[in-house]
Amino acid sequence: MTYLLLIQETRGARAARNEDEAHRQYDDMMAFAASLQADGILRAAESLRTDDHAVRISAPGGKPQLLDGPFTEAREMVGGFFLLDITTREEALAIARRCPAVAWGTVEVRECAPCHVL
Repeated sequence: MTYLLLIQETRGARAARNEDEAHRQYDDMMAFAASLQADGILRAAESLRTDDHAVRISAPGGKPQLLDGPFTEAREMVGGFFLLDITTREEALAIARRCPAVAWGTVEVRECAPCHVL
């Protein structure tokens, strides 16, 4: 099975960190990714730029519309992800608990599945 760990951060938190703290947190996340890679369960992992650089596209009424970030209605933003190839939800939760991001953000655990599966 494939599980996604979505790293959610409070908007503005990155800008509030000093450079040393930001590098330490990034290094911790890279070490976590390396451990998942060594365990043979990591499919992909990426850190994402802030939503200041994001664009949302929707097509109400059939005409695509673009909305540039930042998205002020959101209190959190997706800061990165880990895509894992593991066997159970319990294993995904155990891995998420070890993620360094739980100390400064939220780790959302989602099972990947076709959109018609509820």
